[in-house]
Amino acid sequence: MGFGGISIWQLLIILLIVIMLFGTKRLKGLGSDLGDAIKGFRKSMGTDEDKPGVEEKPGQTIDAQARKVEEPTKKD
Repeated sequence: MGFGGISIWQLLIILLIVIMLFGTKRLKGLGSDLGDAIKGFRKSMGTDEDKPGVEEKPGQTIDAQARKVEEPTKKD
């Protein structure tokens, strides 16, 4: 038994039928297109090294004191 209950001979017959239906040029073109798509996907998912860096500005520290604010009383 081979892959998933399919023997190697059955896989070869299926491959032969696919080649006869589509031809080697079309299969080669499909493989090339698939390879280009994978290459483009990997390039787009690349690291941040390819992207221009964002210049970070130093933050400012503000000295302040907190004080408690009293809430106004409600009049009924």
